[in-house]
Amino acid sequence: MTLYCGIDLHSNNSVICVINDKDKRLLETKVDNKAELVIKALSRYKKRLKAVAVESTYNWYWLVDSLKEAGFNVLLVNTAKVVQYSGLKRTDDRYDAFHLAHLMRLDILPTGYIYPKATRGLRDLVRKRIQLVQDRSREIIRMKSFIPLHTGETVKAASVKAKKFSLPVFGDQNTQLSLKSSIIVIRSLTQQIKAIEKAILQQLESSESFANLKTVPGIGDVLAETILLEAGDISRFDGPGNFASYARCVESRRTSNGKSKGQNNRKNGNRYLAWAFIEAANFAIRRSEKAKRFYQQKSKATNVVVAGKRWLTRLRERATGLCEKERLTTKAGFSLKVGGAG
Repeated sequence: MTLYCGIDLHSNNSVICVINDKDKRLLETKVDNKAELVIKALSRYKKRLKAVAVESTYNWYWLVDSLKEAGFNVLLVNTAKVVQYSGLKRTDDRYDAFHLAHLMRLDILPTGYIYPKATRGLRDLVRKRIQLVQDRSREIIRMKSFIPLHTGETVKAASVKAKKFSLPVFGDQNTQLSLKSSIIVIRSLTQQIKAIEKAILQQLESSESFANLKTVPGIGDVLAETILLEAGDISRFDGPGNFASYARCVESRRTSNGKSKGQNNRKNGNRYLAWAFIEAANFAIRRSEKAKRFYQQKSKATNVVVAGKRWLTRLRERATGLCEKERLTTKAGFSLKVGGAG
Protein backbone atom coordinates (compact mmCIF):
# COMPACT_ATOMS: atom_id res chain seq x y z
CA MET A 1 0.00 0.00 0.00
CA THR A 2 1.35 3.41 -0.99
CA LEU A 3 1.70 5.99 1.77
CA TYR A 4 1.78 9.78 1.62
CA CYS A 5 3.52 12.24 3.93
CA GLY A 6 3.00 15.94 4.57
CA ILE A 7 5.19 18.13 6.78
CA ASP A 8 3.98 21.44 8.17
CA LEU A 9 7.30 23.24 8.66
CA HIS A 10 7.70 25.99 11.27
CA SER A 11 10.59 28.02 12.62
CA ASN A 12 11.46 25.60 15.43
CA ASN A 13 9.38 22.46 14.86
CA SER A 14 7.80 20.29 12.20
CA VAL A 15 4.42 18.55 12.29
CA ILE A 16 4.50 15.25 10.37
CA CYS A 17 1.51 13.33 9.04
CA VAL A 18 1.58 10.03 7.15
CA ILE A 19 -1.62 8.65 5.60
CA ASN A 20 -2.59 5.64 3.49
CA ASP A 21 -4.70 5.56 0.32
CA LYS A 22 -7.89 5.76 2.43
CA ASP A 23 -6.77 8.93 4.26
CA LYS A 24 -6.21 7.01 7.48
CA ARG A 25 -3.58 8.74 9.60
CA LEU A 26 -0.82 6.29 10.40
CA LEU A 27 1.53 8.85 11.94
CA GLU A 28 0.87 12.24 13.42
CA THR A 29 3.69 13.74 15.42
CA LYS A 30 5.50 16.97 16.21
CA VAL A 31 9.30 17.05 16.36
CA ASP A 32 11.98 19.68 16.80
CA ASN A 33 13.66 20.99 13.67
CA LYS A 34 16.49 18.48 13.63
CA ALA A 35 17.09 16.35 10.55
CA GLU A 36 17.81 13.19 12.53
CA LEU A 37 14.48 13.43 14.38
CA VAL A 38 12.45 13.87 11.19
CA ILE A 39 14.26 11.01 9.44
CA LYS A 40 13.82 8.75 12.48
CA ALA A 41 10.08 9.46 12.57
CA LEU A 42 9.71 8.53 8.88
CA SER A 43 12.20 5.65 8.66
CA ARG A 44 9.66 2.84 9.24
CA TYR A 45 7.49 4.13 6.35
CA LYS A 46 10.32 4.95 3.93
CA LYS A 47 9.87 2.03 1.51
CA ARG A 48 6.15 2.64 1.08
CA LEU A 49 6.18 6.45 0.91
CA LYS A 50 5.36 7.91 -2.49
CA ALA A 51 6.97 11.19 -1.43
CA VAL A 52 7.37 13.66 1.41
CA ALA A 53 5.67 17.02 0.85
CA VAL A 54 7.47 19.94 2.51
CA GLU A 55 6.15 23.48 2.64
CA SER A 56 8.34 26.02 0.81
CA THR A 57 8.71 28.27 3.83
CA TYR A 58 11.69 30.55 4.41
CA ASN A 59 13.66 27.74 6.09
CA TRP A 60 13.13 24.71 3.84
CA TYR A 61 16.73 24.16 2.63
CA TRP A 62 17.96 22.03 5.53
CA LEU A 63 14.93 19.74 5.62
CA VAL A 64 14.65 19.08 1.89
CA ASP A 65 18.40 18.48 1.56
CA SER A 66 18.50 16.13 4.55
CA LEU A 67 15.53 14.08 3.36
CA LYS A 68 16.91 13.76 -0.17
CA GLU A 69 20.31 12.69 1.15
CA ALA A 70 18.54 10.06 3.27
CA GLY A 71 16.92 8.64 0.13
CA PHE A 72 13.40 10.07 0.39
CA ASN A 73 11.52 11.41 -2.62
CA VAL A 74 10.76 15.05 -1.71
CA LEU A 75 8.20 17.46 -3.13
CA LEU A 76 8.45 21.18 -2.42
CA VAL A 77 4.94 22.54 -1.99
CA ASN A 78 3.91 25.82 -3.60
CA THR A 79 2.11 27.16 -0.53
CA ALA A 80 0.61 30.11 -2.44
CA LYS A 81 -1.47 27.66 -4.50
CA VAL A 82 -2.60 25.42 -1.62
CA VAL A 83 -6.14 26.52 -0.85
CA GLN A 84 -8.20 24.94 1.90
CA TYR A 85 -11.99 24.88 2.03
CA SER A 86 -13.08 28.20 3.55
CA GLY A 87 -16.01 26.61 5.36
CA LEU A 88 -13.86 24.62 7.77
CA LYS A 89 -14.67 25.41 11.39
CA ARG A 90 -11.26 24.57 12.77
CA THR A 91 -7.76 23.96 11.42
CA ASP A 92 -4.39 23.53 13.09
CA ASP A 93 -0.87 22.38 12.28
CA ARG A 94 -1.88 18.71 12.32
CA TYR A 95 -4.64 19.34 9.80
CA ASP A 96 -2.28 21.39 7.60
CA ALA A 97 0.18 18.49 7.45
CA PHE A 98 -2.67 16.07 6.72
CA HIS A 99 -4.00 18.37 3.98
CA LEU A 100 -0.64 18.28 2.16
CA ALA A 101 -0.57 14.48 2.27
CA HIS A 102 -4.22 14.35 1.18
CA LEU A 103 -3.58 16.57 -1.86
CA MET A 104 -0.64 14.36 -2.80
CA ARG A 105 -2.85 11.27 -2.63
CA LEU A 106 -5.32 12.96 -4.97
CA ASP A 107 -2.43 13.90 -7.28
CA ILE A 108 -3.35 17.61 -7.16
CA LEU A 109 -0.58 18.87 -4.90
CA PRO A 110 0.90 22.10 -6.34
CA THR A 111 4.68 21.85 -6.23
CA GLY A 112 7.63 24.08 -7.01
CA TYR A 113 11.14 23.67 -8.35
CA ILE A 114 13.83 22.41 -5.98
CA TYR A 115 16.92 24.34 -6.98
CA PRO A 116 19.97 22.01 -7.04
CA LYS A 117 22.02 22.22 -3.88
CA ALA A 118 25.29 22.31 -5.85
CA THR A 119 24.55 25.71 -7.43
CA ARG A 120 22.04 27.12 -4.95
CA GLY A 121 24.75 28.83 -2.92
CA LEU A 122 26.04 30.64 -6.01
CA ARG A 123 22.50 31.74 -6.90
CA ASP A 124 22.02 33.07 -3.38
CA LEU A 125 25.37 34.90 -3.60
CA VAL A 126 24.06 36.79 -6.63
CA ARG A 127 21.01 37.75 -4.58
CA LYS A 128 23.28 38.87 -1.74
CA ARG A 129 25.11 41.19 -4.11
CA ILE A 130 21.80 42.75 -5.16
CA GLN A 131 20.91 43.30 -1.51
CA LEU A 132 24.24 44.99 -0.75
CA VAL A 133 23.94 47.25 -3.80
CA GLN A 134 20.50 48.32 -2.62
CA ASP A 135 21.85 49.00 0.88
CA ARG A 136 24.66 51.10 -0.58
CA SER A 137 22.24 53.05 -2.77
CA ARG A 138 20.08 53.88 0.23
CA GLU A 139 23.11 55.15 2.15
CA ILE A 140 24.23 57.24 -0.81
CA ILE A 141 20.77 58.78 -1.09
CA ARG A 142 20.93 59.69 2.59
CA MET A 143 24.28 61.40 2.03
CA LYS A 144 22.99 63.24 -1.02
CA SER A 145 20.25 64.68 1.19
CA PHE A 146 22.48 65.23 4.22
CA ILE A 147 25.13 67.36 2.51
CA PRO A 148 22.74 69.83 0.80
CA LEU A 149 20.84 70.11 4.08
CA HIS A 150 23.93 71.61 5.71
CA THR A 151 25.72 73.27 2.79
CA GLY A 152 23.17 73.91 0.06
CA GLU A 153 25.49 72.16 -2.42
CA THR A 154 24.57 69.08 -4.43
CA VAL A 155 26.79 66.02 -4.76
CA LYS A 156 26.73 63.26 -7.39
CA ALA A 157 26.39 59.62 -6.46
CA ALA A 158 29.47 58.74 -8.54
CA SER A 159 31.52 61.22 -6.52
CA VAL A 160 30.41 59.68 -3.23
CA LYS A 161 31.41 56.18 -4.41
CA ALA A 162 34.82 57.34 -5.65
CA LYS A 163 37.89 56.41 -3.59
CA LYS A 164 39.19 59.97 -3.75
CA PHE A 165 36.04 61.49 -2.29
CA SER A 166 37.01 63.69 0.63
CA LEU A 167 34.72 64.52 3.48
CA PRO A 168 33.37 68.07 3.31
CA VAL A 169 33.95 69.96 6.54
CA PHE A 170 30.84 71.53 8.05
CA GLY A 171 28.81 71.47 11.23
CA ASP A 172 29.87 70.35 14.69
CA GLN A 173 31.61 67.13 15.71
CA ASN A 174 28.33 65.20 15.82
CA THR A 175 27.50 66.20 12.25
CA GLN A 176 30.99 65.20 11.12
CA LEU A 177 30.71 61.83 12.87
CA SER A 178 27.40 61.16 11.13
CA LEU A 179 28.94 62.00 7.75
CA LYS A 180 32.02 59.90 8.42
CA SER A 181 29.88 56.92 9.43
CA SER A 182 28.00 57.06 6.13
CA ILE A 183 31.23 57.15 4.12
CA ILE A 184 32.62 54.16 6.03
CA VAL A 185 29.43 52.17 5.41
CA ILE A 186 29.44 53.02 1.68
CA ARG A 187 33.10 52.07 1.21
CA SER A 188 32.71 48.88 3.20
CA LEU A 189 29.70 47.84 1.10
CA THR A 190 31.59 48.66 -2.10
CA GLN A 191 34.46 46.44 -0.98
CA GLN A 192 32.15 43.51 -0.25
CA ILE A 193 30.26 43.97 -3.54
CA LYS A 194 33.50 43.83 -5.52
CA ALA A 195 34.63 40.72 -3.63
CA ILE A 196 31.33 38.96 -4.39
CA GLU A 197 31.40 39.99 -8.05
CA LYS A 198 34.93 38.60 -8.39
CA ALA A 199 33.96 35.28 -6.78
CA ILE A 200 30.88 34.86 -8.99
CA LEU A 201 32.73 35.74 -12.18
CA GLN A 202 35.49 33.23 -11.44
CA GLN A 203 32.91 30.45 -11.25
CA LEU A 204 30.91 31.42 -14.35
CA GLU A 205 33.38 32.92 -16.83
CA SER A 206 34.08 29.49 -18.38
CA SER A 207 30.36 28.83 -18.97
CA GLU A 208 29.32 28.93 -22.62
CA SER A 209 25.80 29.92 -21.61
CA PHE A 210 27.19 32.86 -19.67
CA ALA A 211 29.19 34.02 -22.70
CA ASN A 212 26.18 33.62 -25.00
CA LEU A 213 23.92 35.67 -22.75
CA LYS A 214 26.41 38.54 -22.90
CA THR A 215 25.95 38.76 -26.66
CA VAL A 216 22.44 40.12 -26.06
CA PRO A 217 22.40 43.94 -26.21
CA GLY A 218 22.15 45.39 -22.70
CA ILE A 219 23.28 42.27 -20.87
CA GLY A 220 26.67 42.42 -19.12
CA ASP A 221 28.32 40.34 -16.43
CA VAL A 222 25.90 41.06 -13.58
CA LEU A 223 22.70 40.64 -15.59
CA ALA A 224 24.01 37.51 -17.34
CA GLU A 225 24.85 35.98 -13.96
CA THR A 226 21.41 36.81 -12.63
CA ILE A 227 19.52 35.42 -15.63
CA LEU A 228 21.67 32.30 -15.82
CA LEU A 229 21.37 31.37 -12.15
CA GLU A 230 17.78 32.44 -11.55
CA ALA A 231 16.54 30.51 -14.58
CA GLY A 232 18.21 27.32 -13.39
CA ASP A 233 17.56 24.32 -15.63
CA ILE A 234 15.39 25.94 -18.27
CA SER A 235 14.07 22.57 -19.43
CA ARG A 236 11.66 22.80 -16.48
CA PHE A 237 9.62 25.29 -18.52
CA ASP A 238 7.26 23.84 -21.14
CA GLY A 239 7.85 26.72 -23.54
CA PRO A 240 9.12 30.30 -23.98
CA GLY A 241 5.77 31.68 -22.82
CA ASN A 242 6.06 29.86 -19.50
CA PHE A 243 9.54 31.26 -18.95
CA ALA A 244 8.32 34.75 -19.89
CA SER A 245 5.52 34.44 -17.34
CA TYR A 246 7.98 33.28 -14.68
CA ALA A 247 10.12 36.34 -15.45
CA ARG A 248 7.06 38.60 -15.13
CA CYS A 249 7.39 39.64 -18.77
CA VAL A 250 3.79 38.97 -19.78
CA GLU A 251 0.75 41.16 -19.46
CA SER A 252 -1.56 40.59 -16.52
CA ARG A 253 -5.24 41.31 -17.09
CA ARG A 254 -8.70 40.04 -16.27
CA THR A 255 -11.56 40.40 -18.76
CA SER A 256 -15.21 39.41 -18.79
CA ASN A 257 -17.64 39.85 -21.67
CA GLY A 258 -15.02 41.82 -23.55
CA LYS A 259 -14.54 44.30 -20.68
CA SER A 260 -11.49 44.80 -18.49
CA LYS A 261 -12.07 43.76 -14.88
CA GLY A 262 -8.65 44.68 -13.51
CA GLN A 263 -5.43 42.70 -13.22
CA ASN A 264 -4.47 39.26 -12.05
CA ASN A 265 -1.39 38.59 -9.94
CA ARG A 266 1.24 40.38 -12.03
CA LYS A 267 3.86 39.83 -9.31
CA ASN A 268 3.62 36.06 -9.54
CA GLY A 269 7.06 34.90 -10.71
CA ASN A 270 10.73 35.58 -10.12
CA ARG A 271 11.39 39.20 -9.16
CA TYR A 272 15.11 38.88 -9.80
CA LEU A 273 14.56 37.82 -13.42
CA ALA A 274 12.02 40.62 -13.84
CA TRP A 275 14.58 43.14 -12.59
CA ALA A 276 17.31 41.72 -14.83
CA PHE A 277 15.27 41.93 -18.04
CA ILE A 278 14.00 45.43 -17.26
CA GLU A 279 17.55 46.62 -16.59
CA ALA A 280 18.78 44.94 -19.77
CA ALA A 281 16.04 46.61 -21.83
CA ASN A 282 16.96 50.04 -20.49
CA PHE A 283 20.68 49.52 -21.10
CA ALA A 284 20.02 48.20 -24.61
CA ILE A 285 17.90 51.22 -25.57
CA ARG A 286 20.70 53.54 -24.47
CA ARG A 287 23.67 51.65 -25.89
CA SER A 288 22.46 49.69 -28.92
CA GLU A 289 21.58 51.59 -32.09
CA LYS A 290 19.37 48.73 -33.29
CA ALA A 291 17.49 48.69 -30.00
CA LYS A 292 17.18 52.45 -30.04
CA ARG A 293 15.70 52.44 -33.56
CA PHE A 294 13.23 49.71 -32.62
CA TYR A 295 12.18 51.63 -29.51
CA GLN A 296 11.77 54.92 -31.38
CA GLN A 297 9.79 53.26 -34.16
CA LYS A 298 7.38 51.64 -31.71
CA SER A 299 7.07 54.75 -29.55
CA LYS A 300 5.93 56.77 -32.57
CA ALA A 301 3.30 54.18 -33.48
CA THR A 302 2.00 53.66 -29.92
CA ASN A 303 3.42 55.27 -26.80
CA VAL A 304 6.61 55.15 -24.78
CA VAL A 305 5.34 52.60 -22.25
CA VAL A 306 4.07 50.17 -24.90
CA ALA A 307 7.28 50.58 -26.91
CA GLY A 308 9.36 49.77 -23.85
CA LYS A 309 7.31 46.65 -23.15
CA ARG A 310 7.66 45.47 -26.75
CA TRP A 311 11.42 45.89 -26.65
CA LEU A 312 11.52 44.03 -23.34
CA THR A 313 9.61 41.17 -24.97
CA ARG A 314 12.05 41.04 -27.89
CA LEU A 315 15.01 41.10 -25.52
CA ARG A 316 13.59 38.29 -23.41
CA GLU A 317 12.98 36.18 -26.52
CA ARG A 318 16.57 36.72 -27.61
CA ALA A 319 17.93 35.73 -24.21
CA THR A 320 15.85 32.55 -24.01
CA GLY A 321 16.81 31.61 -27.55
CA LEU A 322 20.55 31.38 -26.86
CA CYS A 323 22.87 28.46 -26.18
CA GLU A 324 22.14 26.55 -29.41
CA LYS A 325 24.90 24.05 -28.68
CA GLU A 326 23.23 23.19 -25.36
CA ARG A 327 19.71 22.83 -26.74
CA LEU A 328 17.78 19.83 -25.45
CA THR A 329 14.73 18.18 -26.97
CA THR A 330 11.40 18.63 -25.19
CA LYS A 331 7.77 18.22 -26.18
CA ALA A 332 7.56 21.96 -26.80
CA GLY A 333 10.80 22.04 -28.75
CA PHE A 334 12.11 24.47 -26.15
CA SER A 335 14.77 23.64 -23.65
CA LEU A 336 17.98 25.58 -23.34
CA LYS A 337 20.32 24.23 -20.74
CA VAL A 338 21.01 27.65 -19.28
CA GLY A 339 21.39 26.41 -15.73
CA GLY A 340 24.82 24.82 -16.10
CA ALA A 341 27.80 26.60 -14.61
CA GLY A 342 30.23 25.13 -17.11
